[in-house]
Amino acid sequence: MELSLDRGVIAQIIVMGRELERAEPEFRAMVDRLDEDEQQELVAIMWIGRGAFEPEDWSEALRTAEEEATTPCADYLIGTPHFSDHVEAGLEALGISIRQDEEDLF
Repeated sequence: MELSLDRGVIAQIIVMGRELERAEPEFRAMVDRLDEDEQQELVAIMWIGRGAFEPEDWSEALRTAEEEATTPCADYLIGTPHFSDHVEAGLEALGISIRQDEEDLF
């Protein structure tokens, strides 16, 4: 499976999501710069990570993210408890590793 969302960007979003008390403005700016398809991918990955969809339901998760996008993506993610953990778990479930991308941030 190929994502249009850059792995380095996902890694930055995960890291900033874990430190929202100091990185919220940067987090919001990064998510807001993503195009609609990338935002939908991010939400679908998170949903897979929290178990709302299975990895094989990727197309359905994307379609649902598109249909239910009524709240700004950054607000939705911030309002979802443990969203960074869910994004990581979703990537793992989809067989996508961003471990090196995360390590490169430090």
